[in-house]
Amino acid sequence: MSQADRFLAARDALLRHATDLDAAEGEFAWPKLTEFNWAIDYFDRSAQHSERTALRVVDDQGGDRRLSYPELAARSAQVANYLTEHGVGRGDRILIMLSNVIPLWETMLAAIKIGAVMIPATTLLQRADLADRVARAGIKAILTEGDLTPRFDDIGGAPVRIAVGAAAPGWSDYALSADASARLPPRAPTRADELLLLYFTSGTTAKPKLVAHTHASYPVGHLSTMYWIGLKPGDVHLNLSSPGWAKHAWSCVFAPWNAEATVLAYHYDRFDAGKLLDQLVRCEVTTFCAPPTVWRMLIQRDLAKWRVALREVVSAGEPLNPEVIEQVRRAWGLTVRDGFGQTETTAMVANPPGLTVKPGAMGRPLPGYRIALLDAHGTPGDEGEICVDLSDRPTGVMQGYLDDEERTRSVMHAGYFHTGDVATRDAQGYLTFVGRTDDVFKSSDYRISPFELESVLIEHAAVAEAAVVPSPDRLRLAVPKAYVVLIPEHAPSRDVALSIFVHVQSRVAPYKRIRRIEFAPLPKTISGKIRRVDLRNFEHGRGTPATRNPLEYWEEDFPELKTAPHA
Repeated sequence: MSQADRFLAARDALLRHATDLDAAEGEFAWPKLTEFNWAIDYFDRSAQHSERTALRVVDDQGGDRRLSYPELAARSAQVANYLTEHGVGRGDRILIMLSNVIPLWETMLAAIKIGAVMIPATTLLQRADLADRVARAGIKAILTEGDLTPRFDDIGGAPVRIAVGAAAPGWSDYALSADASARLPPRAPTRADELLLLYFTSGTTAKPKLVAHTHASYPVGHLSTMYWIGLKPGDVHLNLSSPGWAKHAWSCVFAPWNAEATVLAYHYDRFDAGKLLDQLVRCEVTTFCAPPTVWRMLIQRDLAKWRVALREVVSAGEPLNPEVIEQVRRAWGLTVRDGFGQTETTAMVANPPGLTVKPGAMGRPLPGYRIALLDAHGTPGDEGEICVDLSDRPTGVMQGYLDDEERTRSVMHAGYFHTGDVATRDAQGYLTFVGRTDDVFKSSDYRISPFELESVLIEHAAVAEAAVVPSPDRLRLAVPKAYVVLIPEHAPSRDVALSIFVHVQSRVAPYKRIRRIEFAPLPKTISGKIRRVDLRNFEHGRGTPATRNPLEYWEEDFPELKTAPHA
């Protein structure tokens, strides 16, 4: 059996048991690969017997372009030869900073074919970020849109510079790749453990790390992501994730193409929930993935007005609040299923199709992943840090942090990969997210899960987003404080604060209710994740525990609230 056949056998085992997690776990095993080039051995092979659309890119101006599997296989070969002509070869590192345009997918496939190392980057990055990336990653080539090239002025290194779209002085023209041959010359086999992808993490707590993935860990590892989403051959899959982040590779490249589905990319300048819903209907999307922020925006619309063709809907990035799930179910009769993974891994824990979804739970470990919950002493139990058993190392786990053995050892030791996330496990094996290890805190010796309280807050009709952190208190040392962003129809006021206090008090135990509310914007990473570390630091440095901030309300400001003293 060839290496590609081993990959296909593993893939097909998951497709056969798409709605039976127990059966999939019993049959699936990661394929043992020594030499594997996903773009040549799998994608091009699929293109030989499929005329399906591989990629469709639409926008709000009426743009609608499609490439079939054979067309994309040929175009990526041309780009591979074009890059080779410019001196980019095996092991060379390419910074790819493109929006959702067809050259992004052509270049990613091309880089895999020639064995180059990709460093995807969001178009939101500015000069300082780019200079750091070019210097730290040892970039050989930069490929970006012509309008973005000025951001690289005065940044040294990267002798190969290629502009897509608008011409840029001193940059090579990507359009000339169309003149290159569509036949790849013979190449030495690609080792499965060769470096393929470098991702700068979003840095919610520290300077971004460089996550290293191989020709196996993401291309093959995302079989687990394919299974979680429930992708099938012929599906039309839309994932709302910006290029440059790992989730884009998860669900806009590897997972859907592993299933021989169509990747639908929606290119927009400004997000509009109504326009997105229109595209879901017009393009007959069957599987859809969006982060919680987008789902919270979507439920502000009357979803039932859009007659979607959706079969599967999922959410990832951070856990989705139960209230959002319920509103989607009422409108479309579909359950939004959570999935959990990190830049360092593929999907590890999820609610795949066919698994009964428990409110608040993020599901069970996916085929190929064995998960332990370890306490502070490293003892497994039913509550603790989510850790991946490395005794039979899952293919989807990263190689490590590039050139940083200390950081790699800090998360890979004692036979486990440590995620830094805390969960509980019930008798049926379902995991429920509690929070990051550094987000969970104690108040009056009670352990508080910010996510649990945020899920209650988001159920309030006026609340768009919320983040809960400890706030210093003379009596209890710390009390739960909520930073709240309201929907546009509501403005911060004492009455709104009272309404939120009453809402939370009626839904949670007295010891963990919100004691303080502040209406303020939430600090976020460039990828949109809430930086609770900034809020914690702000609270820690606020001065005396009695110090108030603008638009901040405390529980004791409201004598009409029925509160128990010292509760």
